Amino acid sequence: MDWSAGRTGWRPDPAKVYFSDYYGVHPDVLAEYGALDVSLVADMPLFIDPFLLFNSDNPTYIALHGQILDYLRHLRDRAADGLDKGLIGSLYAFKEVKQNWLGFTEDGNAGHGLGRGFAVALHAALGDVLSNIGEETITQSSHLEKVALIRPGVGRDNISDFTTNLIKHYLLRFTETFAKSRLNPDQIREVTIQRSAFNYQTGTWAARSYTLPWVDGGIDEYGRDLPGDYVILSPLDLLTRDDTWINRTDMLVRLEQLADALPNEQLRAQVNDYLSRQMRLDMNRKDLEAARARTFREFPELVDYYIAFKEEHREEAAASSLEKTQDTQRLLRDQVQAAAADLAAKTDFFAVPWTSYDEAKAAVATFKHYVEHQDGYLVINRGDGRPFASEKEVQGFFGLLLQWSRFDVNREPNNGRGPVDFKLSAGAFDKSLIEFKLAGNTQLKRNLLKQVEIYETANRTKRSVKVVIVFTKAHQRKVDVVFEDIDAELDLPYGTTAGHIVVIDARSDNKPSASMA
Repeated sequence: MDWSAGRTGWRPDPAKVYFSDYYGVHPDVLAEYGALDVSLVADMPLFIDPFLLFNSDNPTYIALHGQILDYLRHLRDRAADGLDKGLIGSLYAFKEVKQNWLGFTEDGNAGHGLGRGFAVALHAALGDVLSNIGEETITQSSHLEKVALIRPGVGRDNISDFTTNLIKHYLLRFTETFAKSRLNPDQIREVTIQRSAFNYQTGTWAARSYTLPWVDGGIDEYGRDLPGDYVILSPLDLLTRDDTWINRTDMLVRLEQLADALPNEQLRAQVNDYLSRQMRLDMNRKDLEAARARTFREFPELVDYYIAFKEEHREEAAASSLEKTQDTQRLLRDQVQAAAADLAAKTDFFAVPWTSYDEAKAAVATFKHYVEHQDGYLVINRGDGRPFASEKEVQGFFGLLLQWSRFDVNREPNNGRGPVDFKLSAGAFDKSLIEFKLAGNTQLKRNLLKQVEIYETANRTKRSVKVVIVFTKAHQRKVDVVFEDIDAELDLPYGTTAGHIVVIDARSDNKPSASMA
């Protein structure tokens, strides 16, 4: 397919939310190349699933899965020497590959990566459940995901981050091929990427150079040029939205099904007997999950039979993952572009120069007016039984408004006391913060009392705008009570807190339709 062909009748969004917007490439061109049209504003809730490498007919993908197993074997063979800090840093612990803009993070697109917790879990697994890499008798292959099956706390983000780091050399070549063929010379840059390939002879990670899409970095709070960064494209057929195909939650749910299908009659009898002694009719969900987890620990062969079951049903994995990925991309694009277009058309934000605090207050006021009076609530209060927008999604939509700001805008800056949602600044002495909270947050009162003050201290500013998003009538009642409680606790006149915190009414039950207005 000629993925390099141009398209007519399309113009990139001036808000420059997606890769296609920023580089002027039609989304269909990316789709035909097989790449996700990634957002360059906030991470997309998608993950790389290593099972999709194993399950592929693509010889390159199959080889990549083999390379992951080779690396695990290398770690296993070195694991006998113990796990010192040096090995953790060089072989087990990886930074998140933030340049692919995937996953869930509260720090813009810079996640926490793989630290000591994951290293310890993987190291332990190499000593037991992953010790037979390449010598499986029940499953067709070894799978990295097995770590997450028996080690609580190792989730899809850990598996995805580890996989991404191990196949990073392929992702970089995949991106480079597209960049050289489709982008202009001023849109790309040769970049040396550290830890992009592993040298088995020296047992160390090596750097390589690639020509990649480049995003300028803007200006920092002191007026200095920020360095910018490269972008990594991800193949659509390696992504999933919910969880990896092999995952702990699915395994626990399938326990009884697996037990009844065990080919070993003696093992089947032992497992069912153990289950009958573990299970009670009055068990709650938490106790039931704990009982199932104990059964897998008691009979570790069940883990392999679960993996074998998922291998046998492998045809469903690719189709399911691709459908979820495309739905996610379509939904996010529709929502974000609708918000960007609405904000651009309905607001006149930047009229005169002023302080960062003025700008923060004006931006929040504009967003409030947009949500409450210009149908912006439809973007974050989706209706039809769908979940409300998360705090992260609300931040993303609000962030569209700040793209044209003359001030330096930092999303989720972490300056030592945790991340605040937005910081606007113009030099070292003009800084203001914006913090969003959902009214449904169980810690709303504590956060309003303490959290922003901590952020103000960390960022050396006394000016901040606190925003609370209300989705329901019950949320509004809760906010009223919280504000009154804060006034009483701080011995403030009634209404003081309400006068200092911006409440944005995103309810759908109190908005007249256009035909009724």
